[in-house]
Amino acid sequence: MGNKIYEKLITCTNAVKSKITFKPEVALILGSGLGEYAQEMDIVETLEYSDIEGFPVSTVAGHQGRFLFGYVKGVPVVAMQGRVHYYEGYDMSDVVLPTRLMGLLGAKTIILTNAAGGVNYNFQPGDLMMITDHITTAIPSPLIGSNLDELGPRFPDMSEVYKKELRQIIRQAARNIQVTIQQGVYMQFTGPNYETPAEIRMCRTWGADAAGMSTACEAMAANHMGMKVCGISCITNLAAGMSAQPLNHKEVQETADRVAKEFRMLVTETIRLIGEKENG
Repeated sequence: MGNKIYEKLITCTNAVKSKITFKPEVALILGSGLGEYAQEMDIVETLEYSDIEGFPVSTVAGHQGRFLFGYVKGVPVVAMQGRVHYYEGYDMSDVVLPTRLMGLLGAKTIILTNAAGGVNYNFQPGDLMMITDHITTAIPSPLIGSNLDELGPRFPDMSEVYKKELRQIIRQAARNIQVTIQQGVYMQFTGPNYETPAEIRMCRTWGADAAGMSTACEAMAANHMGMKVCGISCITNLAAGMSAQPLNHKEVQETADRVAKEFRMLVTETIRLIGEKENG
């Protein structure tokens, strides 16, 4: 099983390398609200997911399906414009395949972004939250099955998935552009249904501040292969049971769109500071 997963990863990676010459240093997964991030990039090359044989393709409305290769403030970046989710029916190994692929293309650092429901009563819709840690008990680990020894160890340490040095950079970026940023623990559920009020109470009791349907599995896969990981959530709504309002995807999209400019600015400044640190 493990070999098939690795063979598929290498096949997809080689397919990308045959079409793209760009060498990224930073990988970026664009969640809801960052779909238009292309305007922040000096794009050199693009590649549709559908042009990569065997590559999983997102079926979610609003998620475009392509890689963007280019520069953000002089830093070489590969960005995923549209991610695949576990709830779309893909194996978890397919969900994290793009993350691993970007690592194999040369990216040493990955910035994960998403839209999430606020579990912490101190959060408001429209807040940006830096992820400090995650809880993945509700989803299968992407590392289940034969270990991919070529990528990392059988039993990887997860005591600092979201690197302290990158968290400091995000805080500095927020100060530089004068954006208020929350911080907290993200819990990934399978989706596609929103969580029940009881599940959100459990989530809060366990110490989570936000809940969503992506990101943590990608962080685990990236950490396993030695990439430096950081993450930012856009809190688009209060989670189930926290307000009288039923949850709907339209509200999520509207909030994400409302704070998209601030979100883009924060990501751009974070990338600039990462580049500055890496290149002295």
